[in-house]
Amino acid sequence: MNQIMSESEKLERPATTTDAKEETPTDVISSEEILKGKQEVLIQHGETTYRLRITQNGKLILCK
Repeated sequence: MNQIMSESEKLERPATTTDAKEETPTDVISSEEILKGKQEVLIQHGETTYRLRITQNGKLILCK
């Protein structure tokens, strides 16, 4: 018998996840290693170029 769930029941039910190993990064790379002393770098991903930069507050921002 099919049971229809209300929106609140859907929100309360934990989401099913795939294998946790797929979601865990295997390598950790420091921002210093990526930026190499620069304030920003360009990252090519497929056809798109992204800009990774350090803000005045020392945080990282990735923009298209």
